[in-house]
Amino acid sequence: MGNPVETPDERFTYRHYRTWPDSERWELIDGHAWAMSPAPLRSHQKLSMRLSGWINSFLEGKPCEAYAAPFDVLLPESDEADDEIETVVQPDIVVICDKSKLTRAGARGAPDLVVEILSPSTSKKDQREKFELYQKRGVREYWVIDPAGEWLCVYRLIQGRGREGGRLKDAAPCFDEGELRERGREYGPISSHVLEGFTVDTARLFADLD
Repeated sequence: MGNPVETPDERFTYRHYRTWPDSERWELIDGHAWAMSPAPLRSHQKLSMRLSGWINSFLEGKPCEAYAAPFDVLLPESDEADDEIETVVQPDIVVICDKSKLTRAGARGAPDLVVEILSPSTSKKDQREKFELYQKRGVREYWVIDPAGEWLCVYRLIQGRGREGGRLKDAAPCFDEGELRERGREYGPISSHVLEGFTVDTARLFADLD
């Protein structure tokens, strides 16, 4: 099988991905391999543990389930077999409400909510390639968190609108402009639309990261 280190220009699928060593962490986006190293900083892990704990507590007794990385999410373009899928990601936190998407190995299909906590090595990918990917694949809500800048932005998928022949028509769904909470301004709470009733106190989220 292809090796992402030895053949960086090769396009890969889940068939290749699942043969790679467990000691290495990779993601596939449209067939291109992205290394997920070095290990995240302590502030990243602290935020991940804190937020995933709150989400899990909120979901107790509810039908949705939350998972923290490493957790494989396969994002097919249509109905291709698992081994032919070219996109496999490991978000920091996912929430899945449709249990038919859960598999023995992880999940297949767009999560309802995805959280990515930025690291220096993944920041651009999370804010560009993954933003476009999650939007295209139909993730209903995307949370981006920056431990260094102490900001959180929540993007929600909305039905797009465009013009054709001078008339408004439905277009592909897209993320909205995002709801931002950042250091230097009053943090305040921020709520999930997907997990109705779940609200995060952002000042508490970013407390004591040093």
